[in-house]
Amino acid sequence: MPVEWAKPLPHPTALSQPFWDGTRQRELRLQRCTACATYRFPPLVLCRNCLSEDHEWVPTTGIGTLYSYVIQHRPATPAFIEDLPYVVAIVELDEGPLMLTNIVDCPFDDLNVGMRVAVTYVDASSDITLYPFTPAG
Repeated sequence: MPVEWAKPLPHPTALSQPFWDGTRQRELRLQRCTACATYRFPPLVLCRNCLSEDHEWVPTTGIGTLYSYVIQHRPATPAFIEDLPYVVAIVELDEGPLMLTNIVDCPFDDLNVGMRVAVTYVDASSDITLYPFTPAG
């Protein structure tokens, strides 16, 4: 675990805390509607498909497809200057939802929309474990 993480971190809410509890335990957990079985991300009160409030938190495969990406050459904040350039991506999980994330450990020339990716985990603090993706083996 890093001694000091100098970048902005997420601030979990009551609604998102089970997601962050999962990443800390190396599981990519999502809400799944118990009425229609649709997966939700980001965490929501109502299902986008059937508007039910009922859901459960379930582990996913952590596997998906690179839906879109950009190679970031300007930092979102000064805290990210040393990371430049880096990849900001949208991954479509096999379970359906789209996730905003990063792609790591992949040469930029190897990136392509449609490539298979898998989640990995980075402990940023004692409370927050981030979830970048890497090319799937």
